[in-house]
Amino acid sequence: MKINRKGFLAGFGTFLAALTPWNKLRSTPEAQKNPDAPPEYNPHDHEWAMGIDIDKCIGCGRCVNGCKRENNIPLDKPYSRNWVERYQIMTDGTVKVDSPMGGQDGFPPLTRTPEHADIFFVPKLCNICENSACTQVCPVGATFFSPDGVTLVDSNYCIGCGYCVQACPFGTRFMNPDTHVAEKCNLCYHRITRGLLPACVEVCPTQARIFGDLKDHDSDISKFRRRGRLNVLRQHLGTEPRLMYAGMRREVH
Repeated sequence: MKINRKGFLAGFGTFLAALTPWNKLRSTPEAQKNPDAPPEYNPHDHEWAMGIDIDKCIGCGRCVNGCKRENNIPLDKPYSRNWVERYQIMTDGTVKVDSPMGGQDGFPPLTRTPEHADIFFVPKLCNICENSACTQVCPVGATFFSPDGVTLVDSNYCIGCGYCVQACPFGTRFMNPDTHVAEKCNLCYHRITRGLLPACVEVCPTQARIFGDLKDHDSDISKFRRRGRLNVLRQHLGTEPRLMYAGMRREVH
């Protein structure tokens, strides 16, 4: 018996639904109040975004270290909600990228040689996509788009299937081996909903990370966006990231 792709997907969807407990399903993205936000917080009043100034990043790793400490991720584990990459662009066009332990402890000393055309650091984290692939593939609505622009993961709903991890084109998600649920950067939602900065932004010594509310015309991120000449990663994918980079090089992907 031949089964076409459409028939396979329809059958698989029925099979998956049968395996999923009904009490795990969310009817809408806002079916449940996010427990990380205080009761008085209204997500409709905000539109969070972040900017990265690549030319200001010195690769110290404080952002990664601070993120891990803030979000209870062991420092001796190779996974993290954000990381830093070091790019070496050689005169022959070769691109070398390294990120030891996500750059949490900085990088080994590197001597610039005549063969180096450029050396720079690029912080990576959730791209805060308006049209995120991860939310589209989650079968139970555990990962969802909040009205304030942040893609969140409800660990109480997550069934650990890993679909969102595979779907993210930026590689910013991972499965926590202890909790067996998906994790990602959520801009320190428990902090920003209380008027604080994300941990990575707070500890950056060079102000390479810019964060704020796009609905506030005078916020740091609004001023950053008005500078112009900003880029996003993998724009061709159409995910519409709100993580904006200044000083982007074409070698970064």
